[in-house]
Amino acid sequence: MNIDFPPPSKGTYNNAGSSRKLCNYLEHEDMERMEQGIYTEGFFNLTDDNIYKSQVVKDIDSNIGQLLKTDAKFYAIHVSPSEKELRAVGTTEQEQAESMKRYIREVVIPEYAKNFNKGLSAEDIKFYGKIHFSRDRSNNKQNMHCHLIVSRKDQSNKKKLSPLTNHKNTTKGMVKGGFDRKNLFQQAEQGFDRLFDYKRELIESFEYYNTMKNGSISDQLNMQERQIADERKKTDMQEELTENKVAYKQDNSNEERSIKPPKKNRGFKQ
Repeated sequence: MNIDFPPPSKGTYNNAGSSRKLCNYLEHEDMERMEQGIYTEGFFNLTDDNIYKSQVVKDIDSNIGQLLKTDAKFYAIHVSPSEKELRAVGTTEQEQAESMKRYIREVVIPEYAKNFNKGLSAEDIKFYGKIHFSRDRSNNKQNMHCHLIVSRKDQSNKKKLSPLTNHKNTTKGMVKGGFDRKNLFQQAEQGFDRLFDYKRELIESFEYYNTMKNGSISDQLNMQERQIADERKKTDMQEELTENKVAYKQDNSNEERSIKPPKKNRGFKQ
């Protein structure tokens, strides 16, 4: 599971002003799919589906109490499952989209709220999500992913919340709490595995990716040793399973021969 925060820019992800430009971009896929009669998804939040873009823009743009003109008004988040993860949560696009929304509501947003260390819950976070079914410049056959627009202020329009802060669980100074993105990635991954009973291999875990990218040489070597050990264990289990299947077939074959009735004597009559 890949979760990232696109950096603010002067274009689509400019978050110092209105969210309208980003919302317009998030709807770009819908017209093409509607023209082809293909299933589409509207905006959603913690409790509702098929929310109109106008409501999203109004809600995000009005939740900016005490923010300066140049301050960030919202943040964008991408949540992108792998092909293997998508296959584990549904066989159709609609099933996968429903699973994705459930994951956002039950795992990502609760963990996002908790990670600020301010006693927040999912209900305190003002956000809207939009499912996309294609991913530009991707070779994956299954490309569904989710875009989130999260307000800088909480639902009460009182607390400032920034997932891009460099503070982590601070108790002194101007900023209380902070945000640990690494912890969010780990907790969101573990939450996905629990929610969908997903058996994640080491090589597809955030721990593996982060160690191989940012860890020391010693940490990387230890991780490679773990990977080799896991692959050897997997191979041993597969070989044992194959041997058991062969033995089972042989036992069944021997049993069938032992209970097979003898052939009748077809000798000539005297």
